[in-house]
Amino acid sequence: MGRRQGVRRGRNGTSPALFTAMARRALKLASLATAAAATTGFYLYGNKHLDPNDFGIVRVGRAFATTAVITFDYLTSLRSVSRGTEEYESVKSQVHLRSAERLRDLCCANRGTFIKVGQHLGALDYLLPEEYTRTLKVLHSQAPQSSRQEIEQVILEDLGKGINELFISFEDAPLGAASLAQVHKAVLQDGRTVAVKVQHPKVQTQSSKDILLMEVLVSAVKQIFPDFEFMWLVEESKKNLPLELDFLNEGRNAEKVAHMLRNFDFLKIPKIYWELSTKRVLFMEFMEGGQVNDKAYMERNCINVNEISYNLGKMYSEMIFVNGFVHCDPHPGNVLVKKCPSTGKTHIILLDHGLYQVLSENFRLDYCRLWQALIKSDMKRVQKYSRRLGAGDLYPLFACMLTARSWESVNRGIDRLPVTKQEDVEIRTNAAMYLPQITKLLNSVPRQMLLLLKTNDLLRGIESALQTRASASSFLNMSRCCIRAVSTHQRSKSDSLYRKAQISISEALSLWQINLYELFLRLKGSQLGNWVIAFLSWMHHSS
Repeated sequence: MGRRQGVRRGRNGTSPALFTAMARRALKLASLATAAAATTGFYLYGNKHLDPNDFGIVRVGRAFATTAVITFDYLTSLRSVSRGTEEYESVKSQVHLRSAERLRDLCCANRGTFIKVGQHLGALDYLLPEEYTRTLKVLHSQAPQSSRQEIEQVILEDLGKGINELFISFEDAPLGAASLAQVHKAVLQDGRTVAVKVQHPKVQTQSSKDILLMEVLVSAVKQIFPDFEFMWLVEESKKNLPLELDFLNEGRNAEKVAHMLRNFDFLKIPKIYWELSTKRVLFMEFMEGGQVNDKAYMERNCINVNEISYNLGKMYSEMIFVNGFVHCDPHPGNVLVKKCPSTGKTHIILLDHGLYQVLSENFRLDYCRLWQALIKSDMKRVQKYSRRLGAGDLYPLFACMLTARSWESVNRGIDRLPVTKQEDVEIRTNAAMYLPQITKLLNSVPRQMLLLLKTNDLLRGIESALQTRASASSFLNMSRCCIRAVSTHQRSKSDSLYRKAQISISEALSLWQINLYELFLRLKGSQLGNWVIAFLSWMHHSS
């Protein structure tokens, strides 16, 4: 033990020769990176349109230095500890935490795109080690704020008028500040109260350079750690950032989803005021409410958390399985709840429509069938459709990632077993243990899957905060939408009226069965249901 092919190895299985080679490679990459950073910095310093303090030697150097320190920490801290021991897990957890804190500080310092990517990582609760997700979650509340002067400059450049010309009143303190923009409450000259979303002034010019910088850094780290497979994140950011930076695109998305889900009377989406909106400034109807994860707010306002969770699941099932047009940023700041004083109805207010995923028909139908298989615990079909979605031999891991459940629960039925605290801890622990396999899987699945995984995790976070996670009603909603989606597709592919009628009857029967089961669950949970069950039990024992 400890020797192989005549090479002495360290306690974690890494030979000194290999470690030296990795260190040399790291030094080589660092020297090349420093030269590149210097060249870029001098170029930008000489460009009068860019502030060298925001991008240049300071900005690029900060990113390279942080990456180098994190890389060196992993290389040295874990070198002399035996894999699989409690000590190794403890040291690894400490390195994860230190690295996550350094990454958080880098995102806060470089702002803009860095914060956006950090927020994305922080949302991957069941895909990344807990030390990272817990640390990076704060980026949702630590986004930078632009000054009134900076905001007015953007408004003046885009609309040709200043704040005092456009508004009767304008609140300097933003309602919310995000990585790319911030929102202010204001009153127009005609008396309309609006929410004004204004892009941070330097984000547009920095975003493409930030992505290029991240691409270089990720490639460099992969040279040292071959299992480090995070290029998917760079590619997703490269594709999505230009769309998120175009507020006219956001306005179109808002109108499209409002029309698409018009039958849901509980859903409210702010109206867009097109006559005043531009690519960097968006004027919307002002709406307010409590954040969807604020259980205390709901209790104070007599809002039923189960109703909110049910409607949220219903809304997202419709978007994903039926329409294939999915709002992919449902963090609590973008989903508000409010009870209407006049009607007593509770509304969900959906904000920030910059990031949507459009699902292809083949992908959407395979995803429907996979979820149907998961709900029914049909493991042959789970394997079949997981493979069709790019999971390959890692389909058990893929099923666990999708459901955030253990493989045992997936086999026994995710709609039958509640999520226990022990299972939740197990899933989070496995996220750290299987990180190389998870990153490999994220690189192999279709790009459409990546934002869905992020959306799933954000929705689970809301359910956990409301303590409504893994309720049977959420799976029933998904089942309904999957049945409708598959049936609609089958009818569209059939030329026979008889076959279409067969499909429609089968769909109606399946939906009727789900409705009957849902009624049973409601009766079971009610006082009347308890009386009926007690009576039947008494009748059974007395006979």
